[in-house]
Amino acid sequence: MITRRITLAGTAILFLGLLTACGTSDAANDQVKPAGGTGDAINLGPNQNRIHAKKADAIAAKLPEAVRKRGSLTLGVSTGSAPPLNFYATDDKTLIGVELDIATLVADTLGLKPDFQAVSWENLFVGLDSGKFDGVFSNVTVTEERKEKYDFATYRLDELAFEAKKGGDWRVKGPGDVAGKTIAVGSGTNQEEILVDWSMENEKAGRKPVDIKYFQNTTDYYLALQSGRIDAYLGPNPTAAYHVASAGQTEIIGHFSGGGATIQGKIAATTKRGSGLVEAYAAAIDHIVKDGSYAKVLKRWGLSSEAVPKAEINPPGLPKPKN
Repeated sequence: MITRRITLAGTAILFLGLLTACGTSDAANDQVKPAGGTGDAINLGPNQNRIHAKKADAIAAKLPEAVRKRGSLTLGVSTGSAPPLNFYATDDKTLIGVELDIATLVADTLGLKPDFQAVSWENLFVGLDSGKFDGVFSNVTVTEERKEKYDFATYRLDELAFEAKKGGDWRVKGPGDVAGKTIAVGSGTNQEEILVDWSMENEKAGRKPVDIKYFQNTTDYYLALQSGRIDAYLGPNPTAAYHVASAGQTEIIGHFSGGGATIQGKIAATTKRGSGLVEAYAAAIDHIVKDGSYAKVLKRWGLSSEAVPKAEINPPGLPKPKN
């Protein structure tokens, strides 16, 4: 995942500067309207008017007593630079995005106040290990390796997307389609592992390997794509879909499960293994799915296609690395 906070100037480049003649911005109202004039305007302001859920006493009772008495959940989110997952509003200090909206609904259902702590990707897990965080809502994929240390309650499908300049006829359906191409990917992510595996597969088949590039934040990827320094960017589908809709200069040329060809990847609320929190999180997610607030949040951010019908506790995850 991305690990550096972008500045307000970076946010402006991503959401306003890249919208030339495509999407339109209304700075006074902190909104960006999707390219083509379809869909609801995207609220980038600090006043999010978040969707809320009502407390469910029976579900709140599943929490450990110490957490109930404290009255709050300390939740880790990765440093905000990956819209629409989590990113900074136009005031450059208020975190917004779909991950925070879903976490807020879960906290509401449990009758607790969410206390969001923004840290770098690797420090999400440090915070869980140390007991600093009650949970993490930050596009974390369930993996077999992570299940050794953490418990998971799923709330979204994990989908990846290749994003390229608009108007070409190149499409990605498998490893051979990226042979010899220059592809950017986030370091330390599941999508990096998939791309590295594909590159090795290409070499074994006598094809050219993938020229893999790494950048520090989202704006760097898109500037490199716009200038032609890379052919495509492989990242989370939500980020790609959001950028395509708002900027109108790129397109999705391939969709894949975050688990690759073997398993459907799933995004989950993550907590320290044995903390006693995962059952409450799963029940809260089931509750917001049933009351409709979950669907409203996904629609708000254009992610209805990633909805799950119910939470799963510690389902089969991405397999452990082969080496």
